[in-house]
Amino acid sequence: MATAGTAHAVGTLGNAAAAQGRYFGAAVSTAHLGESAYAAALDAEFGAVTPENEMKWDTIESSQNSFNFGPGDQIVAHAQAQNMKIRGHTLVWYQQLPGWVSGLSASALESAMNNHITQVMTHYKGKIYAWDVVNEAYQDGGSGARRSSPFQDKIGNGYIEEAFRTARAADPNAKLCYNDYNTDGVNAKSTAVYNMVKDFKARGVPIDCVGFQGHFNSQSPVPSDFQANLQRFADLGVDVQMTEVDVAGSGTAQANSYSTIVKGCLAVTRCTGITVWGVTDKYSWRSSDTPLLLDGNYQKKASYDAVLAALGGGGSTSGGTSSGTSTGTSTGTSTGTSTGTSTGTSTGTSTGTSTGTSTGTSTGTSTGTSTGTSAGSSGGTGAGCSAAYRTVNAWTGGYQSEVTVTNTGSAAISGWTVSWTQPSGDTITSLWNAVQGSANGQTTAKNAAYNGQLGAGASTTFGYTASTGGSAPTLTLTCQTG
Repeated sequence: MATAGTAHAVGTLGNAAAAQGRYFGAAVSTAHLGESAYAAALDAEFGAVTPENEMKWDTIESSQNSFNFGPGDQIVAHAQAQNMKIRGHTLVWYQQLPGWVSGLSASALESAMNNHITQVMTHYKGKIYAWDVVNEAYQDGGSGARRSSPFQDKIGNGYIEEAFRTARAADPNAKLCYNDYNTDGVNAKSTAVYNMVKDFKARGVPIDCVGFQGHFNSQSPVPSDFQANLQRFADLGVDVQMTEVDVAGSGTAQANSYSTIVKGCLAVTRCTGITVWGVTDKYSWRSSDTPLLLDGNYQKKASYDAVLAALGGGGSTSGGTSSGTSTGTSTGTSTGTSTGTSTGTSTGTSTGTSTGTSTGTSTGTSTGTSTGTSAGSSGGTGAGCSAAYRTVNAWTGGYQSEVTVTNTGSAAISGWTVSWTQPSGDTITSLWNAVQGSANGQTTAKNAAYNGQLGAGASTTFGYTASTGGSAPTLTLTCQTG
């Protein structure tokens, strides 16, 4: 397995962490790897990557037993060229599931889950340092209960154990992690996860690590018992990792929070690494919160200095541009699947507690799970296809939307383009499973290379997150074939 850091200049975050026996990584999107400044900053600063959306179920297996590894392969190829560690994210999660999954019977869902894990992990065997095997299986709040999901509701409590056992068989050398949000301190949710891990270790269920997402803001700051919480998990005999870190804010307060996170990890022997959820503020799923280490112009912020100092790296560099020679800019096969921030690994906790793993977990007070039609839905029909829109999640300053494209004709189609008018002031921050464009003053989304062909009556989905100064809109879309 490649190790972090050796391809980078001394003093970068990846090398500073490697000197401490850790990795320091970033979430990466294929949508931006073609941008030279993005790739250069990634290569110059980080020693590990996590695909934002490219290894999620709706991208890899949008149709049952038909696998599209192109987007994930692109990130893997780039990371390997830079000698970076790769975290796989994520195998079993209640969000970003294609519609066919939730429609299965209990026994068929169990088989599909095991097949998905086996096929994906076998494809990437030997290349992935650690996998988020199961993501966000527990509810928010004080109950400590499991979250309702197709897996929980149909397979039952045993699905997590089964997923981990299947994962171990598929790739015995990959670290197997459970990943969740709002578990960074000692609370009912983190204690429920703790008890599960303790039980797994006692019974020999294969689990190697626990991921703590680390989405923080003023309403949900880094908890005072953060380090103690990491330590209690480590004492169970598992590694701990900060997997999706971002901190809303700026200046000294943001820098201090990042310093606390890094120092807390370094103080726990089994804290093996930290991943920030993005390379630059401008592509963050929380871009209006400026939560990352590099600003929208790839300038190093005070938070960057704080992280480097906490890792034992060099002196102050803020204001400098992060650059470097990008030698592995993506040689993969993906043709623009535009991934986006994680669709929010978990959906909206109240009081703005950042959730999120992937394409933008909701951080606001609006909960909305992936099965709702919050903020209403609307659809449009064009020549041979229709597009139905719904808001999946909404939070202060943003929302996550899903569009279902259906072939309404009697013959197969080989491509589609959806058009709509994005409300004034709303900006799409990430889009996945389609290629974003514009025409005649409208926003467009054209099929990706792998989901343009639809049989009569068949459908596919794409999604996006957007920032807004208002509320999530109700949109009317048009769809054209070809």
